[in-house]
Amino acid sequence: MASKRMPLSPVDNAWLRMEDPINLMMITGVLMLADPLPYGRLRTVIEQRLLKLPRFRQRVVTPLLGPAYWEDDPNFDVRSHLHRIALPAPGGRAALQDLVGDLMSTPLDRSKPPWQFHLVEGYDGGSAIIARLHHCIADGIALVGVLLSMTDDAADALPESPLGAPRSRPLNGVLGQTASLTGAAANGAARAVAAARAALTDDTGLPALSKAGAVALSGAEALARLALLPPDPKTPFKGRLGVAKRAAWSEPVPVAAVKQIGQTLGGTVNDILLTAAAGALRRYLLQIGEPVEGLTIRAAVPVNLRPISRALELGNQFGLVFVPLPLGVAEPVARLLTLRDSMEEIKNSPDALVTYSLLNIVGALPPPLQFTAFELFGSKVTAVMTNVPGPRQPIYLGGSRLADIMFWVPQAARLGMGVSILSYNGNVRLGVATDERLVSQPDIIVDAFHDEFEMLLRLARDVAPGVASLVPQGIDRVEA
Repeated sequence: MASKRMPLSPVDNAWLRMEDPINLMMITGVLMLADPLPYGRLRTVIEQRLLKLPRFRQRVVTPLLGPAYWEDDPNFDVRSHLHRIALPAPGGRAALQDLVGDLMSTPLDRSKPPWQFHLVEGYDGGSAIIARLHHCIADGIALVGVLLSMTDDAADALPESPLGAPRSRPLNGVLGQTASLTGAAANGAARAVAAARAALTDDTGLPALSKAGAVALSGAEALARLALLPPDPKTPFKGRLGVAKRAAWSEPVPVAAVKQIGQTLGGTVNDILLTAAAGALRRYLLQIGEPVEGLTIRAAVPVNLRPISRALELGNQFGLVFVPLPLGVAEPVARLLTLRDSMEEIKNSPDALVTYSLLNIVGALPPPLQFTAFELFGSKVTAVMTNVPGPRQPIYLGGSRLADIMFWVPQAARLGMGVSILSYNGNVRLGVATDERLVSQPDIIVDAFHDEFEMLLRLARDVAPGVASLVPQGIDRVEA
């Protein structure tokens, strides 16, 4: 009996067609485990948890005529999606970062369901898992939720417990924790979207046309503003891409220290981290001799539009906001205030809903017009940036404690850089993914992030000396 065909939504189709050999549309995650995880146990977790979602047994079919659709893979074998690998000696973080970059550069097999896990054995005395999942399955928020839903709150939870069982982490709950990719900006944008939807109905639940007209006008203004944005400035972060990608991530930074800096200098956790990230990009450009005076670049930041009650639907349900990063501002506090003002403007804008609507339209266009739309979008931004609050307490996968986690969404529209900020268990890390042709050593940006954070810490200490006690040995020596 033939499996039922399920057409891709226009947005999912847009992410499928956005892929080319030099710009793969994969979400890549790295889960670092403190203890060795046997291959058989990981396979059990995948079979009992991940494969409960039918999408992960389905492949994408792209006929010559007609829309792409999902169908059950008649030859599905979990062994085709789960591989084991060892790092070359000494097997440290540099080797793992190189492996992540290599896998970011390698396309998924589109004749099978578009996802793959690599179990890295012997990493740092434990294990690591590199997960690659195609963006056409779902957006980064949902897929991070899927990965975390495979974990447990206790080491002795049974791997056989199904997705959402009492000892496992239900996907709805995980998605609730990761619903805001940009912290304050996304929360505000999501509230603006909810308000817009509410304004479209009256007390009976029927459309209120006068209110609908006001919301439509607001959306039209946002669309015009996005369309009239000038292209982002030419910098070494933009240019012709190659196949090879590179990845690096920072040492952990205590969230408590970030909060204290924000309380002392005036800003949210998100503001502080964005200020340090922008300062790191500034330092990189200065180090390679590039001018930065007056320079501002934009980062495209995803905003979740999916109701928590529909977490298991997967698919892509997010919009984008464009966050200006003032690289030309040298003084960290001035940069912080500039970013904070920009985020306040973004909070109440309907831009996320507008870009989601545009992605729906683009996904239904013929491929040549889609390519033109992607190029137009890519010209207005330099990087993709995400900020995900993860679990606040230790979690376990197959009985092994998760020491840390990092992930990146793909750099759509041939962008060459992705910046990810992810918190877990009281710490936060910065991750940078780059095109090797543009930035061959993303670890330089990561090191600069630490320098910028230490500068903010010193400035906060000058205002409130007690701040320094939060990280007495310096952030570079904080253990995960």
